[in-house]
Amino acid sequence: MALTPFTADPSGAIRQIEVSIARPAPTRLLLEYELRGDLAGVLVAAASTDGSPAASNGPTEGLWRHTCVEVFVGTPSASAAPYLEYNLAPGGQWAAYRFSGYRAGMAPLTGIDPPRIELRTQPARLLLAAQIEIPAQLAAMTLRLGLAAVVENVQRQLGYWALRHAGERPDFHHPDSFEFEI
Repeated sequence: MALTPFTADPSGAIRQIEVSIARPAPTRLLLEYELRGDLAGVLVAAASTDGSPAASNGPTEGLWRHTCVEVFVGTPSASAAPYLEYNLAPGGQWAAYRFSGYRAGMAPLTGIDPPRIELRTQPARLLLAAQIEIPAQLAAMTLRLGLAAVVENVQRQLGYWALRHAGERPDFHHPDSFEFEI
């Protein structure tokens, strides 16, 4: 699936973002975000010295302020329904939150294994693959996903990409952004 930018990236660094998703088990999602463009124009958090993502012992706050990919997990119910947010950074950092409704009741998502994040880069391609765990109470349900990415360019400007933009400003939390069912 192709993500679209909210507005054109002023640096023109990224020209395309595609996402592949699978649900190999009821409580597991596999995601692959592929960013294509001039990666020299993108700020990416540091990985470890061997090129693999840096280890993260726990959630990291504020990842959406820099280059990261995101997945929002809800159910095909009313727009005020609870949902989850996962932030996954190229450097291996992550965060996961639970919301009681649209931008309401934000709390850390606990009781899950940390996501597994793998990063592969080439001069014009960044591939971030992640395996995330979803809570057992969602195992038997159809899920509605919002897929998104935040890209920080070397001028420290943020570009917002999503499967669907709902509203007059970037808002990945908007219920109408949860476009994909799995």
